[in-house]
Amino acid sequence: MEKRKIQTPFDEPVLSLAFDTLKLNKQCLIFVNTKRSAEKTAEEIAKNVTAENPDLLTIALDAKSALSSPTHQCERLSFCLRKGIAFHHSGLAAKQREIIEEKFKEGVVKIICCTPTLAYGLDLPAFRVIIKDLKRFGRQGLAWIPVLDYLQQAGRAGRPKYDSRGEAIAIAQTDSEKEKIIDLYIHGEPEPIHSKLAVEPALRMYLLSLIATEMVSSKKEIFLFFEKTFWAHQYQDSSRLETIIERMLELLEEWEFIRENEEQYRATPLGNRVSQLYIDPFTAFQMTECLRRAASKTVDTFSFLQMISYTLEMRPLVKVKTKEFEEIQTQVASFHEVLITEEPGPFDAEYDEFLDSFKTALMLHEWMNEQTEEFLLENFSVRPGELQAKLDIAEWLLYTAQEMSTLMHFQSLHRHIAKARFRIKYGAKEELFALLRLENIGRVRARKLFAQGIKDLGDVKKADIEVLARLLGKGIAQSVKKQVGQPELLTKTLEGFT
Repeated sequence: MEKRKIQTPFDEPVLSLAFDTLKLNKQCLIFVNTKRSAEKTAEEIAKNVTAENPDLLTIALDAKSALSSPTHQCERLSFCLRKGIAFHHSGLAAKQREIIEEKFKEGVVKIICCTPTLAYGLDLPAFRVIIKDLKRFGRQGLAWIPVLDYLQQAGRAGRPKYDSRGEAIAIAQTDSEKEKIIDLYIHGEPEPIHSKLAVEPALRMYLLSLIATEMVSSKKEIFLFFEKTFWAHQYQDSSRLETIIERMLELLEEWEFIRENEEQYRATPLGNRVSQLYIDPFTAFQMTECLRRAASKTVDTFSFLQMISYTLEMRPLVKVKTKEFEEIQTQVASFHEVLITEEPGPFDAEYDEFLDSFKTALMLHEWMNEQTEEFLLENFSVRPGELQAKLDIAEWLLYTAQEMSTLMHFQSLHRHIAKARFRIKYGAKEELFALLRLENIGRVRARKLFAQGIKDLGDVKKADIEVLARLLGKGIAQSVKKQVGQPELLTKTLEGFT
């Protein structure tokens, strides 16, 4: 059995329960409602635990080195892991989440403090689940979480292939809160399941997809198809459903994604491509409007960053804080000439969202100008995992814009968008493009080479192998020399940027 020295715990119930779990040599998940709370709770437990397990040091170092430049969050996670404690949320890098999940399954990591996302899709050997927060901030302020969410979290305890029983413990601060928890979650009924087709973006996408794949073509066929869905079963008002579908058809036709001819609907070439890209038709329509504006004005990379940041797919956006409001407005004014989205008036309902999209675009702009994950964490409160998710979506949206610019015959815009996409993917300035074609060369190594006057493939070919070895390490130096000597090995492309 692993030996652990446990210091005197705090009076806080969560910490006491965590230490009790360690004494039993069991594992537990602690659910909290924010990323910050997950990190703080894990750190508080770790400060009071001394773990005598040499494997933990290696794990901690692996998690710390998951990013090329470790952030404060990486340091914090590494400290916790050295004690067999971890925090887990969407702000972690994918590699860090994988390490935590794998080592928890192996029994090396004993406690994970996590946000509710860990309650879905993972089968972990947790004997005990501690639910610290049963309230969450939403549109109506702080409110009790749904019964279904509680059941998902509680259901992580005592998984059949790991334990014969499990414990799910909810924390109540007062007697009245205890009664509320019992009434709401122990005796309460789960909420009904609702069809996602009731959400307009989903309906738009599926309707266009059905027409593009020629599964349906007439209104009669469309109505008959949707009458068999769970949405129709729940709605139980066929005439109202038909009205909603007709309105969606009118929008898709207005946006030039479908055409009606002799009461038959067919997707346009643009509509077909939008369907294949699996993007909300409303987002695609917004892009077509932006591209038309862009074709008749001066644009740069930032034009397209702001365009994609003002889409439903990029939500949640980076929020503008109250103290930043005037500064962001000033920056909007300085970029006004290159913006291709229509700026709402300051008293319009969409104005705050527009400013958030602008700040999100600024964050992406800093990334492609080679700012570090630590800088983005400190200045935009965007954690590495959240950053990577945003970058993946941004690259996909820019690819969509590339495809649409081709179909709309805006070839002059294709180059700008392709450049933005390449820079988003690699987080680098344009001057590093040539070096980034080399395998095992990312923006950090490319910048090292560039700073030493090695600026393109020709310079790499002429450079002394010893010089390259000092900058990149012997193995990578040999690899890049081989690549420039045999051009067919240069498999990385500029993603359409020529």
